Amino acid sequence: MTVVFGGFVVNAAQYVVAESTALAHVAPAAFCLTVMMVLQLGFFATPTADVRNAVGYAALVVQAAVVLGPIALYGEGWTGMPGFLAGDVLLVLRPPAGWVLFALIAAANGYAQYRLTDVPLEAVYITTLTAVIGLVVYGLSRLRGLVRELADARSELAGLAVARERLRFARDLHDLLGFSLSAVTLKAELAYRLVPGRKDHARRELAEILDISRQALADVRAVASSYRELSLDDELASARSVLTAAEVVVSVRCTAGELPTRTRTVLATVVREGVTNLLRHSKAETCDIVATATADGVSIEIVNDGVRPVPEERPDGNGIRNLTARVEALGGTLTAGPGPDDTYRLHAVVPHLSEDGDQADATPDPRRGQAMAPRIGTLIATAVFTGYAVIGSVFVVVSKAEPAGQVFAEACVLASLALVLGFFSRPEARVRSPLGYALLGVLALVTYLPGLLLADPYLGLHGLLAGSLLVALRARVGLPLFFAVVVSAGVIHLLEGGGAINVTYGFLVTVNHGLVVFALSRLRSMVSDLHEARSELADLAVTGERLRFARDLHDLLGYSLSAITLKTELTQRLVDRDPGRAQQELSGILDVSRQALADVRAVATSYRELSLDEEISSARDLLTASDIAVTVRVEPVELPPDVRTVLATVLREGIANLLRHSHATRCGITLAHEDGVLVLDVVNDGVRRAGGTTRARVTAAVGGSGSGIRNLTVRVTGVGGTLCAGVEEDDVYRLRAEIPR
Repeated sequence: MTVVFGGFVVNAAQYVVAESTALAHVAPAAFCLTVMMVLQLGFFATPTADVRNAVGYAALVVQAAVVLGPIALYGEGWTGMPGFLAGDVLLVLRPPAGWVLFALIAAANGYAQYRLTDVPLEAVYITTLTAVIGLVVYGLSRLRGLVRELADARSELAGLAVARERLRFARDLHDLLGFSLSAVTLKAELAYRLVPGRKDHARRELAEILDISRQALADVRAVASSYRELSLDDELASARSVLTAAEVVVSVRCTAGELPTRTRTVLATVVREGVTNLLRHSKAETCDIVATATADGVSIEIVNDGVRPVPEERPDGNGIRNLTARVEALGGTLTAGPGPDDTYRLHAVVPHLSEDGDQADATPDPRRGQAMAPRIGTLIATAVFTGYAVIGSVFVVVSKAEPAGQVFAEACVLASLALVLGFFSRPEARVRSPLGYALLGVLALVTYLPGLLLADPYLGLHGLLAGSLLVALRARVGLPLFFAVVVSAGVIHLLEGGGAINVTYGFLVTVNHGLVVFALSRLRSMVSDLHEARSELADLAVTGERLRFARDLHDLLGYSLSAITLKTELTQRLVDRDPGRAQQELSGILDVSRQALADVRAVATSYRELSLDEEISSARDLLTASDIAVTVRVEPVELPPDVRTVLATVLREGIANLLRHSHATRCGITLAHEDGVLVLDVVNDGVRRAGGTTRARVTAAVGGSGSGIRNLTVRVTGVGGTLCAGVEEDDVYRLRAEIPR
């Protein structure tokens, strides 16, 4: 960003100096350019700066003065600088005002150029240049903040992705053990009554308790160790999420269709363990995961560029040996090791199986479609790159080439634009592939041929080629080639007899355009990543909170079930020898099983004492990570545990619903006393319409067992309060809980 902005400034400075080197002529320009850059880099483009307030408006006025004032003194040499003001307008003012003023600045600058030169084509050129510079300023300034936001979001996603996996285990535990523990409780009560007079019957009940407790303990261990039915789609989605969070460029394709349970589970295990080993033992930057149905069976292949020696796996580990054993158990094969082109390849093939385990044909069900990048990144990149093409077309029109030569040059300009827009800047494009390298060659041809064949150094979009090299190649190769293109652009001007300004222009424009292509391509990708991250954060936020309750479940129930098993075995031995003692042990079994059942239900439904302070802090962090401006005002107050838990639950569900169902940009959270009533207010500007009309504010009805407004209303009513939720007249959505002191 600094290099690109500096390039614009240096370009303007050289025109000023070319007119005159007198101090009185140069000093005002130097002062204005310095102030402009300080404001741009130190305020407008700073991620932590709040530019939409009085300070931001004042800074915008100062920026307008140092950008527009010198036009009267320096004329054409200063016509690129209003682009900075146009970009800052987009950063400070909200739509549509920002975009309207942006268009007016570009049009006014073009008109000023027309008044200076009376050449319509130059007016078009300057209008386009101003708009392009404005979008570059806006896009790169947002990029700086997006880098930070994406790092925070990825870090949180990495933890929450793991949380989702662990919660899945907790959910399985609840499903498995709710019935088992209820059965143990009922049978222990029955055995207690049977011990005095019907010992044979009591022994049978104890034997069944022992079987149930042993099976339940095995279920706990099985679920906690991930030995259960797995979903291949879930594992592929999880792999994509975790690898993206680890900044690995990942491509996932699945055309395996519907699979039998055993096949699906084994392939999902291969994906999980392969990705885990990649993250633990390699330094991969790219990873391709492909699941396909073939004539021989179903294949899963994981290829990454982080080559490493095959680690020695323990016989009882979950590594390559264990995966091989699981795949071979279904009659399949698994291979792992370095492959061609410095890649590491894990490949498993499982023959077609029916649900009962016999081989059968599988019907592929191709998955297609990838999420489009959000419009903002796409529109900025498209507008800027198209602007570069328009500027290139202006140079074609004013060139001295024959009509056939101009047609050829224009075709090359359009081809360059099509390659960059249609391939190199697309987030989902596989630019580091044989196709990508071939298209780089084509882009180089259409960049250099017009200038060389028509002897005009201004023909050819060298910056688009330079930026695409940075996008498509690793730094150790891309950077040298980038600088080679930059040098070549200046040398071409020099060989064609250009002066110092022309040669400097060739260097600067290629550097600027190249870095902008690279940055906006990354911006487009990062906006897409952040959009997906926000959706995932909304889904995973509740997961992370519920994990707090689930994290001790295995240890807790492992102990409880072991205790039930031991006490049942002891009771079996005591039934004949000491019935009274047997009944005492059965009482202990009942206590343990009831407590374990309560623990399962409490963990699974999150009914425990919550910390309101933790929930507020969590809400602030989550909203900030989701690019939502949040304000929190909390009055210090001592609350009973039940009230604190209810308010924490209201806040948690309110924030989760906000992220899932609204398009909010601002949210306010307030906890205060109003006339003897404790009020929790959650307000946001992401109003969702129902049937095209704004919903009236409503008081949620009591009832229902869901986790939404009805369930929250029940909980608030339980502590003597009321809860309201809905859209208000000023187009904000308010969730409000009121509880009497």
